[in-house]
Amino acid sequence: MTELAPIRVQVPAELAGLRLDRALAALLPDFSRSRLQQWLREERVRCDRGPLRARDPVREGDWVEVRGSLPRDERWEAQEMPVAVLYEDADLLVVDKPAGLVVHPAAGNPDRTLVNALLHRDPDLARLPRSGIVHRIDKDTSGLLVVARTLRAHRSLVEQLREHAVVREYEAVAMGVLTGGGTVDAPIGRDPRHRTRMAVVAGGRPAVTHYRVVARFRAHTHVRVRLETGRTHQVRVHLAHLHHPLVGDPVYGGRLRIPAGCSPELAEALRAFRRQALHAARLELTHPANGAPLHWESPLPTDLRALLASLAKDLEPGAGKDLEPGAGGAARGEARTARGRR
Repeated sequence: MTELAPIRVQVPAELAGLRLDRALAALLPDFSRSRLQQWLREERVRCDRGPLRARDPVREGDWVEVRGSLPRDERWEAQEMPVAVLYEDADLLVVDKPAGLVVHPAAGNPDRTLVNALLHRDPDLARLPRSGIVHRIDKDTSGLLVVARTLRAHRSLVEQLREHAVVREYEAVAMGVLTGGGTVDAPIGRDPRHRTRMAVVAGGRPAVTHYRVVARFRAHTHVRVRLETGRTHQVRVHLAHLHHPLVGDPVYGGRLRIPAGCSPELAEALRAFRRQALHAARLELTHPANGAPLHWESPLPTDLRALLASLAKDLEPGAGKDLEPGAGGAARGEARTARGRR
C-alpha cells in the first residue's frame, strides 16, 4: 500500500447535518465514494470532537482528518517524458501543455500522459489527490495548467477554484461571425441523448463563461474567453450553445464548413486543423504559501497562429477591418447574454 499525505478538512455550514460519508464525498471529490467508504471501514477517518460512524451527522466547523492509502497497483507509473514547466517552487508547478497530450491516465490512455511525466519529475506527487492536478484541460486543448506539490497547496488551489479566484483565460477560433462580446450563463450536464458528451441541460451544474471578440473574419471569429466556473468541456459547449462552435471541434463542431469563395489556402488550413481551436493562454492565482499574486501567459501555438494568419489573409477588401487584432470586441459590438434552460 502507498500511504497518502494526511488530508484535513473543515465542514462548512452548507454540509452541516449530512451523514459523515456524504459530507466526505462532497469535501473530497477526487476520491470515489467506494474508496472513502473503505477508509471509513478501516477507521482511517477521524473527527476532532470524537469518533463518528459513516451514518453519523457532521456539524459546522468539525475538523475531519483522513489518512488514506492506495494499493500499489493503483499508482500511476512515473515515465520520463518532456514537459514544458514555466514555473516551479516547493508548492507549485505550472505547465504549458501541448495539444494531443492527455492529462490523466484512463481507459484508452493508460500511460504516456502528463501525470506520468510529472511523477517522474516529482515522485512525491503520488501522495496527493490525483497527483496534484486540481483542474484539467482537454487532450486537444493546449496551454496552461497548475499543479499542487503539497497538500497545503492542493487545499488552497481547490478553495481558490471554488471561490472563482483563479483567472483562466482562453484564446479560441469560433465558426461564424460574433457581433460582440457577452456572457453565457447556462447549466452544463451530461447530454441525455449522447452520454459521452456534455450539453446545456436543465438541472445541470451552474456554468458561466465570459467572452469578447478579438478579431472578425469572413466567416469566423477570434475570441478571448474567461471562465467563471470550470465544467467539463465548458468553453466548447457554451460556444456551441451560441451556435458558434469551435473550429476543428470533433464533438461539438458538426461537419466541416468551408466559407464560399474563400482562398484555397484557407480551405486547406481549415481541413487540416483537426483539433478544437482552443488554447489556455493566461492563468492568475494567489500563491498558497505566501499569498503573492501570480500570473503566467502562454503564446499561441504554431497551429493556431497559422490558422489565424490564413483567416486574416482571406479577408475581402474592407471586410473585418472594424476590429484590429487584440482589440476588445465587447466595447465595439453589442454585448449579449445567453441563458440556458434551468
